[in-house]
Amino acid sequence: MLNKLVLSYNRESKALLAFIILGLLISLNCGKRTPPRPPIETSNQRTEVYGNQRGNTINLTWRLPDQNAPEKSLLNIARVNIYRLTEPTNAPLTLSEEEFASQGILIFSVQVAEENFGLKQMNYTDTLEFAGQNVRLRYALRFVNRSGQKSSFSNFLLIEPVIKVANNPNSIQAKILEDAIIIEWNIPAENVDGSKPANIIGYNIYRVGDESNPEDILNRQPVTDNNFRDEFFTFGNDYRYFVRAVSLGGNGNPIESADSNSVKVKPRDIFPPSAPGAITVAAAPNNLSIFFAVNPEKDVAGYRIYRSTDRSKPLTEWSLLNQQLLTTNTFQDKDVTPNTNYFYFLTAVDKIGNVSQASAVVSETAP
Repeated sequence: MLNKLVLSYNRESKALLAFIILGLLISLNCGKRTPPRPPIETSNQRTEVYGNQRGNTINLTWRLPDQNAPEKSLLNIARVNIYRLTEPTNAPLTLSEEEFASQGILIFSVQVAEENFGLKQMNYTDTLEFAGQNVRLRYALRFVNRSGQKSSFSNFLLIEPVIKVANNPNSIQAKILEDAIIIEWNIPAENVDGSKPANIIGYNIYRVGDESNPEDILNRQPVTDNNFRDEFFTFGNDYRYFVRAVSLGGNGNPIESADSNSVKVKPRDIFPPSAPGAITVAAAPNNLSIFFAVNPEKDVAGYRIYRSTDRSKPLTEWSLLNQQLLTTNTFQDKDVTPNTNYFYFLTAVDKIGNVSQASAVVSETAP
């Protein structure tokens, strides 16, 4: 009987001791602090997204937040998440952020490096695969910082892509003339969906003079021919040209194709001026006065006047009368002998040093 009581006591004591130890452990854990977890979304910082269709792509652009913005929680941005939702064209235009978050799909994450904050804008190109049906695409993006915090969604960009957009032109070439750079290209034969004929209302021609700056469009209205004259250029400068076909969208707005191949040119002035013309000589005591028309070229630096008393002598052996270029269209030859017949011809020289052909030869007898 005593043994039974001792055994019962030992069991109860062990149970009580275990209960006390468990209570102590719970009490100790309740006072222990753990690192706080950041909330999934705590910032209202957002951006505006813009975009347009070009060929079979949608080009999206946006700005990063200002470094000095009062909202600091997302300045340490790690990436930009881009979302897309494909809708029927008759779907409601309004959609809440909660509905978009549950229906839209993440199509890409653009990584953001620290040096990206100096950029004016970032961009992403979404390539489309047309299935033949009309749809509406809804885009939005949000920032995510290195702690995993997400910003609010940007605005919703709604685009109804046009299926029949012309393919890009190709085989672009450049021909350098004295007064223009001629750009030529091949006409695309079909649209991005493979249909024919290509939906083309014209072409836009672009020129890049400095790769750090955006391209300049050279034409005011779409060009209907497959060539273009660029008459506003400077010899010695580097240029890059490309062309986009322009299609008519379903809402009547023009839609550009993708870029053609590029052609780079650095035009050099190897074009001499035209020979001076309308030359006359007037005789006066002790001198002969030479008059001539001003050359039409804008880059003419001056003129040289040559003389000989022997018309049959090769022109390369005639005497040069002015060591410095003549910058007016008149000249007086005072080193003449009375009753002597003198022959003259002129050349024009441009600012690069290109020399024209010899003018017609004129003559006069000194009185």
